[in-house]
Amino acid sequence: MGYGLLAGAIVAEVAATTAMKYSEGFTRLWPSLLTVAGYLIAFSLLAQTLKTLSVGTAYAIWAGIGTAAVAAIGMIFLNESTSVAKFAGIGLVIAGVVVLNTAGAH
Repeated sequence: MGYGLLAGAIVAEVAATTAMKYSEGFTRLWPSLLTVAGYLIAFSLLAQTLKTLSVGTAYAIWAGIGTAAVAAIGMIFLNESTSVAKFAGIGLVIAGVVVLNTAGAH
């Protein structure tokens, strides 16, 4: 149950962050509302997740997957530059999450 809630929190956070890009500094109504709603949902689900998962585990997964997903969305859909360094950075973020989870963050 905890990991399902965490997955929902990550999806909501990634959607909110992507919507924020389109809000143009919160000057466009609908993307701004999607950003606020997405973060409200994300933090609500994360709070529920912390009832069953340790904060270190939950936050490592949340931050790592969220960062990697937003970086990938930027490169694939928002015409942001790609480079070996960016791909290496995403790989290191994912590796860090794996290490934290296997080294006893939970």
